[in-house]
Amino acid sequence: MTDHRPWRGVLVATALPLNDDLSVNYDQYAEHCAWLVENGCDGVVPNGSLGEYQVLTPEERARVVETAVAAIGGQRVMPGVAAYGSAESRRWAEQAGEAGCEAVMLLPPNAYRADERSVLAHYAEVAKAGLPVVAYNNPIDTKVDLVPELLARLHGEGHIRGVKEFSGDVRRAYRIAELAPELDLLIGADDVLLELAVAGAKGWVAGYPNALPQASVELYHAAVNGDLDTARGLYRQLHPLLRWDSRVEFVQAIKLSMDLVGRHGGPCRPPRMPLPAEQEAAVRAATEKAVAAGLA
Repeated sequence: MTDHRPWRGVLVATALPLNDDLSVNYDQYAEHCAWLVENGCDGVVPNGSLGEYQVLTPEERARVVETAVAAIGGQRVMPGVAAYGSAESRRWAEQAGEAGCEAVMLLPPNAYRADERSVLAHYAEVAKAGLPVVAYNNPIDTKVDLVPELLARLHGEGHIRGVKEFSGDVRRAYRIAELAPELDLLIGADDVLLELAVAGAKGWVAGYPNALPQASVELYHAAVNGDLDTARGLYRQLHPLLRWDSRVEFVQAIKLSMDLVGRHGGPCRPPRMPLPAEQEAAVRAATEKAVAAGLA
């Protein structure tokens, strides 16, 4: 098994720029991927929840991956391959490999509350595509919890190499390290970055670098390198924005911040609705404060 681990570092779960008619703006997406790398990010994760993969056609979803690879190279692209069925997820993993990607990210079955046998079978099937798999634990949205014991089993059977941990329970980092020390822990929620970095995370599948890449990358490196004075200061400044990554309206919030800093976030596809006025005002104020502090 190769020790190449392209999921380490700051990988941005990319928001997908949409035009006013809700069509995908592939040129802006390519430019966005390149801009993120130019500003210190290590790679991108297209077709995650932030990329609105659930409301893309198969043709759009495939082209998003191909666009990212053409823009920054397949070694920097780790697509999300979640789908209702294991066969479909495997096909998306195969498509990622054909496009030149070197790893994929996979949610557990999320069409229903899967039991442990189903979870194991799901990851085993997708692993057959031949690419390293990073599990994505999001029990809040999927209702399936990849607890440390299950992650250790998935890793022990060779189905996963890392996990994006989005449960919010930072205590799990230490249990995962005990049970599966070779399983890479990736920060999965922006608002627990410092806690999981201190606990030994090897990467960050990140949301807010879509709008504030340089400050976010500086925060990540300070945290993982133990420069806690720098990290704490940046974390306090950025946390009013980072916490939106764990809220229901995270896509709308991050796209709004992108628009405010001069990127193109654009609208979201239904059923996501624009932010209510109160939330928009909160995101706008926090973004403008970050810009004024020189963080954009």
